[in-house]
This record gives sequence, C-alpha cells and structure tokens, in this order.
Amino acid sequence: MIVLQNTVISDDIRDKFFVCNLEKCKGACCVEGDLGAPLAEDELAILADSYEHIKPYMTGAGKLAVEEQGLYITDFEGDYSTPTIENRECAYALYDEKGILKCAIEQAYYDGKISWKKPISCHLYPIRITKYDDFEALNYDRWSICAAACNFGEELGVRVYQFLKEPLIRKYGEGWYNELTQLMEAEEAKA
Repeated sequence: MIVLQNTVISDDIRDKFFVCNLEKCKGACCVEGDLGAPLAEDELAILADSYEHIKPYMTGAGKLAVEEQGLYITDFEGDYSTPTIENRECAYALYDEKGILKCAIEQAYYDGKISWKKPISCHLYPIRITKYDDFEALNYDRWSICAAACNFGEELGVRVYQFLKEPLIRKYGEGWYNELTQLMEAEEAKA
C-alpha cells in the first residue's frame, strides 16, 4: 500500500496495466453489474442542473428509466447511483453506430453543452474509492470484462495510475498526482 496525503493506494494501481479497449469490450462496464454508476453526493445537483442538456443524447429507454426512477436512485446502503434500464445498462448509456456503449453525459460534455464530463466513479474506473473517516482507499477493481483492457495496457506498457491521470487529477489535484507519480516511480525502482 502507498500512503499519500489522505489516501491509501493499492499496489495494484502501480503494478497492473490497463488501457480501455472499447473495440473489444463494447463498453460492457455500462451494462454489467448490480447497479448503475455510483454517484458522489455533490454530483446529484450537477446531474439535476445538466439533465436537460444530457436528455437529447439519451435513448428512449434511458429517458423512460429516468422518468420512472428519477435522475438517480438510492441503493440499499444509502449510496447514490444512476438508474438502469430493466436492471441492465445505465440509463445514460447509448449505443454508437458500432454497437459500443457510450455515455450521454460525456457526449453532452464533448459537444460543449455541459462542463461535467461524467460521474467520477466512471471516469476513475477501474479504480474504486472507499471513503473512511480520515482517508480514502483507492483499490483496483478486477473484472473479467476488462481482460482486453489489461492486455492492451500491458502491450502499451501503461499502468493503471498512468491511464487514469486525467481523472486522478480531477479528483485529487495535479500536485497530488505528481507526488503519486514520484512515489510510484520510486517503488518501481526498488522492485
């Protein structure tokens, strides 16, 4: 484990390779799993403020899911997540012309309609964050649907923390990321 400021980071984030390969997985992380995308409490208002700009990018089934369930749901533990379409794909997911799942929120962002890229949980995947009173634990989430991403990352020599530079900076700041990189490189040099 690597300790940095108020975070504890799994060694896997340094040691494992990862680069999303949508051509292979088709965006399966937007459809597989028990719930929609986890949402941070501060993202709920952002989603509410952005929804009218996101809505035109959504599928009919996605819009219906939001009408029936709301912009987000609360799970059995009291955590927030995006609604799903028939307990499958995220209500904000859409299929492109190649049948790859993409994000309506992210598409609205790319088109300059909103300033929020997507939920931080999606942006940081395959890192999952567990919050404790005094720190946050960052863990690498191993999932069989990401095997192609692991292989692609290994081919390219890109580790999890390198692939996730942008969202890690978004979450913790550039200074934190630069310090993380120094720690990771120092740990690699010891190995």
